[in-house]
Amino acid sequence: MALNLKGKVALVTGASSGIGRATALAFAREGARVAVADYAAEGGERTVKEIAAAGGEAIFINADVSKTAQVQAMVNQVVQTWGRLDCAHNNAGIEGRAASLVDCTEENFDRTIAINLKGVWLCMKYEIMQMLKQGGGAIVNTASVAGLVGFRNLSAYNASKGGVVMLTKTAALEYAQSGIRVNAVCPGVIRTPMVARLIDSSPAYNEKDLEQGEPVGRMGKPEEIAEAVVWLCSDAASFVTGLPMAVDGGWVAQ
Repeated sequence: MALNLKGKVALVTGASSGIGRATALAFAREGARVAVADYAAEGGERTVKEIAAAGGEAIFINADVSKTAQVQAMVNQVVQTWGRLDCAHNNAGIEGRAASLVDCTEENFDRTIAINLKGVWLCMKYEIMQMLKQGGGAIVNTASVAGLVGFRNLSAYNASKGGVVMLTKTAALEYAQSGIRVNAVCPGVIRTPMVARLIDSSPAYNEKDLEQGEPVGRMGKPEEIAEAVVWLCSDAASFVTGLPMAVDGGWVAQ
C-alpha cells in the first residue's frame, strides 16, 4: 500500500541498525524527510547514506535519548532544518543484561529504564511540545511483546517495555483532541543485532527456541515492523490512537 508521506518530516531514534534503520528507510521511501538519530554515529551515518542513495533526504543527529539536553537539542535540530516535525518513531532501546530478578544489578536496571522508558518519555515530551505548536502529528513508540507478557530473566527490560505501553496510552488520551496520535508497536522476536546479542550473552535464549516460540515458525524481519510504524504514522491510521500493536507472528495470541 502506498502511504504517501511526501512533504512530511519524520524523526527516528535508534536508527543506526535493526528496526530503526528499516523504519527510517521506509519513511524515506514514502517521501518523508528523515532525521536519523542515534548515539552510534557510524551506523547512523550509514543509514543516512542508504537513504540518499535511494533518492531520499536525511540528516544524522547524534543523541543519547536518556539525556534531557540532548533530546531537546535533537528535536530543535529537526525543526531548525525542516521547520516542523510530523512523525516520530521513538525506537532507541537496549536489551540490558539477562539475569533473574535477584541477580539483576541496580546498574543494569537503572540503565535499561533510563534508555528504554525515560528516553521514550523525554522524546515524547519535546516532540509533543513541537506538535502542539504546529497543530498535530503522529508518534509511534517501540515497546515489545515483553511489555504485554512476561519473559524470564529480563525483569528490567520487561518493566521498561510495559512502561512504554502505559506511557503511550496516557499520551494518546491527553492529546487526542490536539491532533496528535500516539501508538506503540510491540515486536515479537525480530532478527536484529539486539536479539543476536541476547542469544550470544545468555544460555536462557537460543535461536531455535526463539523461532519455535513464534507460531509462524520464524523470527520477524525489521522491515515488517517498519511497515507497521509507517502505517500508524500515516493518514491511513487517522482513527487509531493509544494502540499497543503486536507485530509478533502470533506470540501473544498463545
